[in-house]
Amino acid sequence: MSEPVLSIRALRRVYQSGAEELEVLDGAELDLYPGELVGLVGPSGSGKSSLLHAAALLETPTAGQVIIAGQDGLALGERARTALRRREIGFVYQFHHLLPELSALENAALPLRIAGRGAGAAREAAKAKLEALGMGGRLDHRPGQLSGGEQQRVAIARALVNNPRVVLADEPTGNLDPAHSDQVFEALASACREAGAAALIATHNLALAERMDRVLTVEQGRLTPWTPDA
Repeated sequence: MSEPVLSIRALRRVYQSGAEELEVLDGAELDLYPGELVGLVGPSGSGKSSLLHAAALLETPTAGQVIIAGQDGLALGERARTALRRREIGFVYQFHHLLPELSALENAALPLRIAGRGAGAAREAAKAKLEALGMGGRLDHRPGQLSGGEQQRVAIARALVNNPRVVLADEPTGNLDPAHSDQVFEALASACREAGAAALIATHNLALAERMDRVLTVEQGRLTPWTPDA
């Protein structure tokens, strides 16, 4: 078996609420391998988003390790951690978070521009991702001119434009109707598989979860396998 591209070890996340502590993760462990799609299910408040944000190096957990491409991202300084995140991780949110003043092409190219890629090269890479996601005819449209499903496709292109090895998605179809949810999930799954990226996708949609390679749930702060009849 190949080496994991993302390993989470002994992850704890405790939130302070006044004098009380709320522990949502307590020793969570995960290995994510190249090319696999892993679903993450569980009720709201179970710790799915906390796990994803820690895995993406967007938040600092209370304790634990997040090992990406052989490096513990949590042990790095802020600048090195940011560089690792930009290089190795793509993140898709429930809400697209596109910049309204930019076109679909400009939004998708933004991570490459931030990373210092030239404008022409960034636009070509973004165009290729958008075209692969069926958005070739909407490159110059701004987010307000796109449907919800189209906006999420742009967000997926933006997450994948750096060719990250890890894609993390937090309820990427949660704001869409069933028909568009299915279309966006298929677009995300196909794009990840084509790129050979590992994906961890949190979802409340159990029908979508069952179509992934394996499914995990958060129980008492830890990750355990989930089955449809569980």
